[in-house]
Amino acid sequence: MTPIESTAVVTVAAIVLFTWNRLPVVVVAIGAALALCATGVVTLEQAFAGFGDRAALFVASLFIISAALDKTGVTAWAGQYLIAKAGSDGQTRLLIIIMVAAGCLSALISGSGSVAALMPVAVMAAVRLRQSPAQLLMPLAFASHAGSNLLLTGAPKNILVSEALEDAGLQGFAFAEFALVGLPLLAGTMAIILLLGKRLLPQQSSARLPADFSRHAQTLVEHYGLSDGIFRLRVRSTSSYIGVSPLEVDLNADGRLGLMAVQAGASGTPLRAPAISEGDYLLVRGDAEAVATLAADKHLALRDDPAQKGLFSRRSGLAEVVIPPRSALIGRALFPGMVTDSGDLVVLAVQRAGVDLEPGDALLAGDTLLLEGSWEALDLQLDDPDVLVVNSPDLVRRQAVPMGAGAGVALAVLTCLVAALATGILPPAVAGLLGAGALIAAGIMTVEQAYRAINWTTVILIAAMMPLSTAMVQSGAAKVVADHLVALTGGAGPIVFLAGLFVLTASLGQVMSNTATTMLVIPIAMAAAAGMGVSPRPVLMSLCVAGSASFLTPIATATNMMVMGPGGYSFNSYWKLGTPLMLWFFVMAVFYVPLIWRF
Repeated sequence: MTPIESTAVVTVAAIVLFTWNRLPVVVVAIGAALALCATGVVTLEQAFAGFGDRAALFVASLFIISAALDKTGVTAWAGQYLIAKAGSDGQTRLLIIIMVAAGCLSALISGSGSVAALMPVAVMAAVRLRQSPAQLLMPLAFASHAGSNLLLTGAPKNILVSEALEDAGLQGFAFAEFALVGLPLLAGTMAIILLLGKRLLPQQSSARLPADFSRHAQTLVEHYGLSDGIFRLRVRSTSSYIGVSPLEVDLNADGRLGLMAVQAGASGTPLRAPAISEGDYLLVRGDAEAVATLAADKHLALRDDPAQKGLFSRRSGLAEVVIPPRSALIGRALFPGMVTDSGDLVVLAVQRAGVDLEPGDALLAGDTLLLEGSWEALDLQLDDPDVLVVNSPDLVRRQAVPMGAGAGVALAVLTCLVAALATGILPPAVAGLLGAGALIAAGIMTVEQAYRAINWTTVILIAAMMPLSTAMVQSGAAKVVADHLVALTGGAGPIVFLAGLFVLTASLGQVMSNTATTMLVIPIAMAAAAGMGVSPRPVLMSLCVAGSASFLTPIATATNMMVMGPGGYSFNSYWKLGTPLMLWFFVMAVFYVPLIWRF
């Protein structure tokens, strides 16, 4: 077979296997790359060049930055903000907010960057509003496609068509000139998704959803019967407790109060110094009125909202554990207020079948403990075979403590990334890798956490599909298709040519990157415009719109692939909502664009 025939066979086979959806997508993608190499269409180096490509590296770095935002509580904070804005009509308003944010952000940075920043926020907001993320994530990706046409910086294809005009001796498109078509594109996209999305998108996601821990502290307080209150009282400089040993603290409350622990400053760890000093905390359980009296008499600072702020803070929190069979703790007696052997955690409650144990009762398998301490101590000490952690402290902290430790650094890195992408002072891959490296260097993410944060299916899929784009250009298959289009439509007038140009560009864009598609079709479009004696401006702007119409397959763009896993979509999920959006983009590219940019 000729290279063109081989490319056509591999392309059709890949699309069929993707649609069949019985093989993992990475197996199909890598198989397509190897098949192109085996048939001699691409070299071995070209078959694997995608794994070192800038786009794959950029997407991988965005996953790390997104995970850092989630780990530091920025995602939880943003999710709470979106939920507050969504109000009572949660689903519709949340969907509108997500799409507007995606469209605006993708105008400044890449669509991949906007989706990476907003995807965890959308998932968390969906969980808290009891919605399926499948109803939010595809609209998020599709809105970023439309938003890429708002400004010159929205996508590389915008810069390519503008440079094509300048190379021809004409004035390029202005920075905000794209908004003349980008704004109605985004508005129409949002309207179609709002009208049809609920029926055309999956109602339930097959992806595993994270639990909602936003009210976890209150849940634990109620479950363990601590409703009377756990209060953290800060020792002031005038308190009579200064200089007193933790073992000699007398609350003088006629049994209405119990001292759970004395903590060293704001660290949340039990005090190991021989005496209490200013800034230390007393962890007290009991009646709120008695606690207020104690605070006034002993010059202690009383914090509000004990369940949320006192027990869950940026530095300390709670963890619930179960005693497993064969644990070394079986037979030991634990009681509230006791400090664990490590000296880092305090026992707040001990229960068996939901009932508090009496002091001195020995532990049995299945008993539960409620422990309090610093987040670092909870992560470290509970990695122990003698206990089973009910909910990971790390996951709880991410949601229950918005804007936690390291949030400022993560936000600063995100701001610098957006600035670098918007101004173009750094290539996207360089900016993304620098941002990910800065987060690791600052201790926000470890190297192992960074590895786990990357969705390797997405990265491998991007890298393995690049040889197909190379083969389309290198074999001449794409040019043959383009030349036939000009021959068929060029003599019927510019509007018919724009329709044919849209079909060609949008079709190629389902299996090739929109950048590669745009680069391929630009010379065809410029030659056709010259041959028909019309201005190339509407032709190139129509090409730009068509290059954004990548809705029918998950492999069309990196943003489509990024939401595939978290949304639980299949290969066939995309064309259902993508088809009406494709028709909208067709109308805009063929009939609206010539009204603004005249032939």
